[in-house]
Amino acid sequence: MPWIKVFTYEEATGLLKQQYDAALKRAGRIWNIVSIMSQNPRTLKSSMDMYGALMHGESPLSRGQREMLAVVVSAENHCLY
Repeated sequence: MPWIKVFTYEEATGLLKQQYDAALKRAGRIWNIVSIMSQNPRTLKSSMDMYGALMHGESPLSRGQREMLAVVVSAENHCLY
């Protein structure tokens, strides 16, 4: 099984610290999907920007419909989160 070094909140500096702080503000914790990208904070930021646009931006789908799609895709992919 592969192992990826994940930086903790205490180890975070610069852009990673900003992203971790945003995650805490947004969700009250740093989920694994966020921390797994800690090796590359620019990728983490881009991913969260895209997520924000998809889930909160203008769309013909309601927020509930978008959440439902995310749940179905996660279940179909056997994701645990």
